[in-house]
This record gives sequence, C-alpha cells and structure tokens, in this order.
Amino acid sequence: MAKKGNRVQVILECTEHKNSGMPGTSRYITTKNKKNTPDRIELKKFNPIMKKVTLHKEIK
Repeated sequence: MAKKGNRVQVILECTEHKNSGMPGTSRYITTKNKKNTPDRIELKKFNPIMKKVTLHKEIK
C-alpha cells in the first residue's frame, strides 16, 4: 500500500534563464510538505547553462 502524507513532488524552474531568452531550461525536482508550506517555494540553485547560482521558483 502506498504511503499517504503531506509530502509532494514539485518542479523548480530558473527565472533568470527564462527571462534571458537563451535556449534550454534549468529545472530541479524536489519535495515539500504541503501542510507546512502551502504557497510556492523559491530556492537558490545552480544553473549549469548560465554557470551561476540563480533563483528557481516552483512551477505548476
């Protein structure tokens, strides 16, 4: 039987890369607890295409 809980998988996408118009995307998959953080999360992660740490926001 599958586990039931508040932890869900979310996809984080780079905002700076999206606005720059460069080809490709930088995305990360992580998990969050929906009960503790109901709103969308923002984390600083490394973007290998731009070769620097950028802000990644949760997408749908």
